[in-house]
Amino acid sequence: MIELTTTRANHLVDPTVHVWAWQIPIYLFLGGLVAGLMVLAGWMLWTERHRRTESAFPAFAPLALALLSAGMLALFLDLEHKLFVWRLYTTFEPASPMSWGAWILLLVYPVLALLLLLRPVGWLAPFVPKPLSRLGESLDASPRARRALATAAIAGGVALGIYTGILLSSLGARPLWASGLLGPLFLTSGLSSAAALAHLLAHDEEEQRLLGRADAGFLGGELALLVLFLIGLTTATRVHAAAAGLLLGGPYTAPFWVGVVGLGIVVPLVVAPIAQRRGIHTVLPSLFVLAGGLALRFVMVFAGQASHWSPF
Repeated sequence: MIELTTTRANHLVDPTVHVWAWQIPIYLFLGGLVAGLMVLAGWMLWTERHRRTESAFPAFAPLALALLSAGMLALFLDLEHKLFVWRLYTTFEPASPMSWGAWILLLVYPVLALLLLLRPVGWLAPFVPKPLSRLGESLDASPRARRALATAAIAGGVALGIYTGILLSSLGARPLWASGLLGPLFLTSGLSSAAALAHLLAHDEEEQRLLGRADAGFLGGELALLVLFLIGLTTATRVHAAAAGLLLGGPYTAPFWVGVVGLGIVVPLVVAPIAQRRGIHTVLPSLFVLAGGLALRFVMVFAGQASHWSPF
């Protein structure tokens, strides 16, 4: 028998690490939501659906800018040394997901600004200076520029969405996060949340149906990735199986299965088609999807910090 005595008393580590509080899940959720909105905006540009009178496209860019700024504020609040945040932009470390994330966050802002100028939302249009308004009109009139912007929006959205999952999976000290599926899972969840939010904003019936079908596909993909994620953990080492146990009978079982899987995925997949067949317009499935996406980040961040390699 091995007997171990420790006098460690680090309040950030004992009894479990809790360095990351509410700010990080909020940031990861808002980052994923903005990523999804960028991908949807790029798709609408490619298909020229942004020209439809009642399209939700004009609301995407200002909303994404506000949500991304709120997410970055949450991230800033989490920083221990806030005055030195500028140092992240004095270098680029290819092997550091945090360095990638810092630069991706900076690069998506000009893409969102161009999307905003392309077709400003009604209440904002009078405040756009004329030179910028003419720039937006020039972009919209040029198919080549429009396709380039659509590509940048989709590429930026995918990079932003997948990075939020890779950020966690790169931290090898937490076995629950030791999965390459976290990146695609967070990206798919962000796409699903964005489709749900766009569905709430859309007034065009055809656009609502398209977004509803897209969301159903994203939710199905998210459910499949969650199943594969759990299979991967439970069939790996004893430590990984114990980490999966936090979601399979452990303290995070109820929020994971009820909040993330039940209300966030299964209920919208069942309720939305029934409501559509009966001609009932309800916002509940979209609200459940958004709540489920937020719950996924909270469960993953807090359960991940509770998982560990050592039994001590």
